[in-house]
Amino acid sequence: MSARLLFVVNDAGFFLSHRLPVAVGARAAGLDVHVAAPPAEPVERVRAEGFEVHTFPLSRRGMSPLPELASVAALTRLYRRISPDVVHHVTIKPVLYGSVAAQLAGVPAVVNAVTGLGWVFITQGWRAAALRAVVRTAYRVALGHGRSRVVFQNPDDRDLFVQSGLVSESRTVLIRGSGVDMEAFKPLPEPDGAPLIVLAGRLLWDKGVGELVTAARTLKAAGTAARFALVGDADPGNPAGISEAQLETWRRESVVELWGRRTDMAAVLASAHIACLPSYREGVPKFLIEAAASGRAIVATDVPGCREIVRPGENGLLVPARDAGSLTEALRALIHDPARRARMGAAGRALAVRDFSVEGVVSQTLDVYEDLLGGGGVNRGTDERIQRLGASRRAPDGRKVL
Repeated sequence: MSARLLFVVNDAGFFLSHRLPVAVGARAAGLDVHVAAPPAEPVERVRAEGFEVHTFPLSRRGMSPLPELASVAALTRLYRRISPDVVHHVTIKPVLYGSVAAQLAGVPAVVNAVTGLGWVFITQGWRAAALRAVVRTAYRVALGHGRSRVVFQNPDDRDLFVQSGLVSESRTVLIRGSGVDMEAFKPLPEPDGAPLIVLAGRLLWDKGVGELVTAARTLKAAGTAARFALVGDADPGNPAGISEAQLETWRRESVVELWGRRTDMAAVLASAHIACLPSYREGVPKFLIEAAASGRAIVATDVPGCREIVRPGENGLLVPARDAGSLTEALRALIHDPARRARMGAAGRALAVRDFSVEGVVSQTLDVYEDLLGGGGVNRGTDERIQRLGASRRAPDGRKVL
């Protein structure tokens, strides 16, 4: 009987955009793959991909005790009912609540994916500091499963968790991002016309959207011939979400173009000249990997996650976070220098192919499953194909780095 793998996510749409290739690869390797997510329209699209989907209640923004406990209870019942051999939690609430549920339900093995630290660790002020203390305690409890791995996308986040005593280093794994299909994202010549600067992602203040709007306003006021586009939806479920009223104000001002959510990111980047993400902190942003694979120069912030993709002066420019003035000058420099953009684009493509292919991420994640399934603690037999997956990789100090 095949080992059963259950993905638990806070948004079925996120599963489709960031975890689908891993799920497909796991299924091809012989695992019985299930997905759990809150009820929403994308759930049916996950089912259309051939996966059994289970829904459970989860508020991405809510903090009221009773609904949050109800989420833990629902996951516990789900785990007991379907008996997964390994559960893969993605993002903060699935990690925290799902890990507790896994311990209550006796799930043999757990993978926790920390895809970034989120608004709790980014937001400033005493309320955020108090909440961070609570979240750290919750992580310390949740990550205590005896047979588990915590997957980080960048070394800064991993080091923070290890140094804070939230997880032992021996249980950590580094997998840089979600990977990109290098055949789907190919470098194409820049289109004619005024340079187009694109920021793609959820429209959150902590993505640096406000700083980009300020930079666009400044550059346009100075007579710079350039266009600026925000590609993505508002995210009212996130405390850092930008309101529809604010977006409408920017729309009326015509300082930026609002393209909404797009599923054809290869075409979006083919139409762009510069990819921009002035985020306050990231895991490893898929948008920037896609931009590098598409041969586009990048302007981003010098923060964890963005630093994994941008080599300053080679494939892009890094500026301080929350600094609209520095962002403006970096964009101005590249807007007026197409030859430099072309050099940076070529360097970015080489970096993406070498370090960020989706095939590599799938193989590295399957190594984690193999490590957990092949080492005991699973009552039913595991498919022999899992045992034949690629060999584990280790850094010189012996720590697994995938």
